[in-house]
Amino acid sequence: MFKYNPLHCLPSAEDLPDSDDTPVDNELQDLIPSLLKAILALIWTNRMDWFFGIDMGIYYDLEQPAIVPDGFLSLGVERFFDENLRLSYPIWEEQRVPILALEVVSQKRRGEYTSKKKQYAELEILYYVIYNPLRRKKQPLEVYRLTDGEYVLQRGNPVWLEEIGLGIGRDRGTYQGITREWLYWYDRQGQRLRTPEERIQQLEERLRSLGIDPNSIA
Repeated sequence: MFKYNPLHCLPSAEDLPDSDDTPVDNELQDLIPSLLKAILALIWTNRMDWFFGIDMGIYYDLEQPAIVPDGFLSLGVERFFDENLRLSYPIWEEQRVPILALEVVSQKRRGEYTSKKKQYAELEILYYVIYNPLRRKKQPLEVYRLTDGEYVLQRGNPVWLEEIGLGIGRDRGTYQGITREWLYWYDRQGQRLRTPEERIQQLEERLRSLGIDPNSIA
């Protein structure tokens, strides 16, 4: 869908605004994608073909402002270019549309179920994930897959994402000292993948079982 003429002088990420200067509505819109990114950095530490952006502009049209998901995942791209890292995500420069977009709904709706859903479909982003922790009568996590130009709701918790090789779902846990429901990645067997904090805790428990005080290790 997005084929750019290489002869056109298109701006690079350094030439484009790297923020829309719109603050997030609450901490969850930062913490939830940050946790997902931290888990990926742990399980894909040796892979250099992925990027997870948080509150970063995706540019797809020079005449349109960037669209800014709370989080998005791209596969088949460089994990980082240099020590300055990415400023934004121009599709004509990356040559890849993100495979997943994530929106965390707050009390102030931002078009998660309407305009953004339409934009992500037009961009041909395969998976669209909406997490609405304020919901009581409906499921707070919705995972959609693009099928024939329309997003189709996928059932289950977690939901397996075949093209990514991971599942995504919700569970209670503790992150940065906060115990509540979070979003996590899952393996094919439906087992939740541990966070960096949980792995450290597991290692400490293992050391204690061997009679070693973790605090004594420099």
